[in-house]
Amino acid sequence: METQQFIYKLKLVDRWTTEKNWTEKENDTVARHFQYLTKLLDDKTLIFAGKTKGLNPSTFGIVIFQAETDDEAESIMIQDPAVKEGIMTAELFPFQVALMQGQRP
Repeated sequence: METQQFIYKLKLVDRWTTEKNWTEKENDTVARHFQYLTKLLDDKTLIFAGKTKGLNPSTFGIVIFQAETDDEAESIMIQDPAVKEGIMTAELFPFQVALMQGQRP
């Protein structure tokens, strides 16, 4: 089966848009979120991940990755520790990279 591209958009749950609400638990979860994304990169599943600057209600992140099926993509998203532990919400979309630096059609 051919791989497809997907994107999931991450949003902090409102409570976590204020830095004073963060504890060691949330910092640990975000560290595991980063480790999870790094493993996806090492596995050549992750294409790109990043976030907007700042920590406020408009802050969001995106994860662009590849999977063979919609179910696999959903599983990758919900296994993200930040999503799994409720620090961030996530919304999944089918996606297709059209242009990327270093690659020309």
